[in-house]
Amino acid sequence: MPRPVPSLKVETELLSSGARIVVGIDEVGRGAIAGPVTVGAVAVDASHTSFPEGLADSKLLTPRRREAMDPVVRQWSLAHATGWASAAEIDRFGIVSALGLAASRALQALGAVPDVLIVDGNTPFLVEEPGGPRVVMRVKADQDCACVAAASVIAKVERDAVMTALHDEHPHYGWAGNKGYGAAVHTAAIRTHGVTEHHRTSWNLGL
Repeated sequence: MPRPVPSLKVETELLSSGARIVVGIDEVGRGAIAGPVTVGAVAVDASHTSFPEGLADSKLLTPRRREAMDPVVRQWSLAHATGWASAAEIDRFGIVSALGLAASRALQALGAVPDVLIVDGNTPFLVEEPGGPRVVMRVKADQDCACVAAASVIAKVERDAVMTALHDEHPHYGWAGNKGYGAAVHTAAIRTHGVTEHHRTSWNLGL
């Protein structure tokens, strides 16, 4: 089966309907048992009539392709940013609220005021507020919408780099490879070495 190729169809329809700036939103790390959750935000406007060749949902790209695509989509975007919520915040507030916190931080750092947000998935971690942008939830938006695919790339590359750096501090858990997800080497290391401040202790850690 060929890899899904995104387009600007949804973005163009929103821009043609009066939106000036459309922002794609995607999260990375939601299902991990260690490390932060990261939300990427990528803005486009009517000047964006094409997108980088080879752009795709970050999960469908090899690490090398993601890293090569990262600076390309940053240059292509009108504006871009990432936001983060720590493991401690995930434990304290729950994953959905933590996603909302990370997304709000990304939007605050974006440097552009969106009229519409295209949010991947069907979990409403961002809600419309009076005077704020319209929120469009779309399942598989990271595969269908170029700005959301771009957001997935910058979020994935940044989070992977953080988990690789944390691996150097805590090598037992294999985070350079599993990026904080519940791989067998990770859960076995938790049983042997316990948890760190980067583990989501409110979750089932396989103990």
